[in-house]
Amino acid sequence: MDIHGFLTTHQLPSSYAETAQKWFMPLCEQLLKHQNSANKPFIVGINGCQGSGKSTLTSFIESFLSSVHGKRVVSLSIDDFYYDQTKRNALAIKVHPLLATRGVPGTHDIPLALNTLRNLDKGNRTSLPRFNKATDNPFPTKQWPVITSSPDFIILEGWCVGASAQASVELKRPVNHLEEVEDPLGIWRSFVNTELAGDYQALFEKIDYRIMLKAPSFDCVYQWRLEQEHKLAQKSSGNDNGIMSDEEVANFVQHYQRITEHALQHLPEKCDTVFYLDNKRTITKQDVKR
Repeated sequence: MDIHGFLTTHQLPSSYAETAQKWFMPLCEQLLKHQNSANKPFIVGINGCQGSGKSTLTSFIESFLSSVHGKRVVSLSIDDFYYDQTKRNALAIKVHPLLATRGVPGTHDIPLALNTLRNLDKGNRTSLPRFNKATDNPFPTKQWPVITSSPDFIILEGWCVGASAQASVELKRPVNHLEEVEDPLGIWRSFVNTELAGDYQALFEKIDYRIMLKAPSFDCVYQWRLEQEHKLAQKSSGNDNGIMSDEEVANFVQHYQRITEHALQHLPEKCDTVFYLDNKRTITKQDVKR
């Protein structure tokens, strides 16, 4: 594997190479052991709050397994299954205005995600959905990559991957300004929680091995997400209306706070490997169950 090329492509500091060697290469070897005994695509789920590095970890695992071990790897993000603006606007009118904003359970096309996994499992010709965050809509379907055979690994990464729903009594108290002002009756958060308890769990149950990049607290999310948005702005052509200002980012992350905090508290015990991060995203320790 060309680690220096990987660092350049992903705009990563040289210290990432040490992180990869210490933590992520052993993780890949662990995944290989499990996959060797599987007679179907081995599905790896990666959870991490916004900006925690899960997309980069996904790319590293894919690159390592394919270049070093010759494995066929398909990477999916739960973000790629977001509904388009038209569908979300319809939900905003029918259920609650906050559903116009992508992100929370209820704004993804989960039947499409399940169908994508089903087709990959069968080795059918499969188009992999891709979402363009800069335009806040999916890329045209003709631009989606196409897989024509069953892969060895499928990686599903996302901020809410593996997360569980809350008890209804926990929904009563707003967790931030957004919920207090824009969802005073709790209609939005109840809808989101019900969605998370439904087909999302059917999707997450398909995961064979769960990994979590665990932030120290939700406080880091704004800063990490801000960095992401600035990178997105640098890459964009300048006429993309989906790029957010710093203030918009601050409002945007509040949509994710409730589920993220719940996951930080309850998800580690359900994961096979947990990497504990500090506020600079440095891994301080890991917990490996298998």
